[in-house]
Amino acid sequence: MAELAYEETFDCVQCGYCLPACPTYITMEKETHSPRGRINLVKMAAEGKITYSELEGPINLCLGCRACEVVCPTNVQYGTILESAKEFIEENKKKETPKRVKLFREFLFNKTIPNKKILNTVGGGIALYQKSGLQKVAHKARATNVLPENLRTFEKILPNAEGSIKRRKREEYYPPIQRPAFRIGFFTGCVMDTMFSSINTQSIKLLQLAGCEVTVIKEQTCCGALQSHSGETEITKRLAKENIKAFEKHNFDYIVNSIGGCGAMLVEYDKLFAGDPEWANRAKQFAEKNADISVILSQLNLPFEKEINRAVTYQPSCHMSNVQKRVNEPLRLLKSVPGITYLEFPKKDMCCGSAGIYNIVNYNESMELIDEKMKHLTTITPEIIVTTNPGCHLQMKVGVEREGLTEQIQVVHLIELLAEACGVEA
Repeated sequence: MAELAYEETFDCVQCGYCLPACPTYITMEKETHSPRGRINLVKMAAEGKITYSELEGPINLCLGCRACEVVCPTNVQYGTILESAKEFIEENKKKETPKRVKLFREFLFNKTIPNKKILNTVGGGIALYQKSGLQKVAHKARATNVLPENLRTFEKILPNAEGSIKRRKREEYYPPIQRPAFRIGFFTGCVMDTMFSSINTQSIKLLQLAGCEVTVIKEQTCCGALQSHSGETEITKRLAKENIKAFEKHNFDYIVNSIGGCGAMLVEYDKLFAGDPEWANRAKQFAEKNADISVILSQLNLPFEKEINRAVTYQPSCHMSNVQKRVNEPLRLLKSVPGITYLEFPKKDMCCGSAGIYNIVNYNESMELIDEKMKHLTTITPEIIVTTNPGCHLQMKVGVEREGLTEQIQVVHLIELLAEACGVEA
């Protein structure tokens, strides 16, 4: 049975330093939707003073951005408390959850998201929908109006997916173009490699161009972040074990990804197996080898061929900044692109409201967050917003769309901008 992180709650001295850093406290203005309030609720649930159902609402509306950890003067491990609460809620809910709902969650988290064949089929279907002209016809005929509002919103801003044939052309091994700098095992992710597979391909080619030897092993699977955030700890551990076993067969210097959210999960595999005599050390070694691509590329020289004469701002991913603690590397890389004019994003550290599937399951709250974020963006009016995470990428596109700025502002991943400046195509 899952246990709440009760002892950790005593580290909170209720000072309130976390309140201005918490996006949901800013938009919802309730103590129960602040880190301090949620920690109190977890403590009360552990003491039997409230039920799991009374804990569920405030916990589910937490983004898990962990901005509170960065500003906390007593180093409260909020992420640990939050994950324990999610697991506790999920285990209690399962006793009352209808069988059909359990089967759906099992299908989604255990069978679909980690299944490359299913995701390749989904990606191929989206590419066909976009490239065949069906999407334009559906919009013209307003056929998408039958979709729920949350799905309708994201359908409008879907990136151009690569077709199955193009994705199958990706090699398993990319030799270095110059003297080998690092031996890299590349982590592709699941949703990333379905919706943004071209960014993965560009990432591999940039690493190769910078002198790295890159291998994409077939045995890798989903990182488990979405499952972990949904309280499905056993599924998360199974996926983590598969990844650890797959990558430890190779002698890579680094395991590299271009996905802020997945990267945050991968660098915390050691926490997932804390106290496990068989897996703790293996998970620690795996976690220590993981790095965001910006960490590697910022150590090497990229051969830029083109100036990007545009005004650019940067939306940092919460999981990159607050969990992976990678603040300077992506910014340094961005500023190294010839020709750009960098504009600081006011309140850049505030979560955009994406947070995995938060923007799907908590749509209205998520839209309040992105609207708040866009108020600050419109004070600087950049031509390009750069992100380092697919979730932020989509959410910022929604924000631009809601502000009516689609024609004025482009949203790109940092890798896309670097690839353009280096003349690298997907």
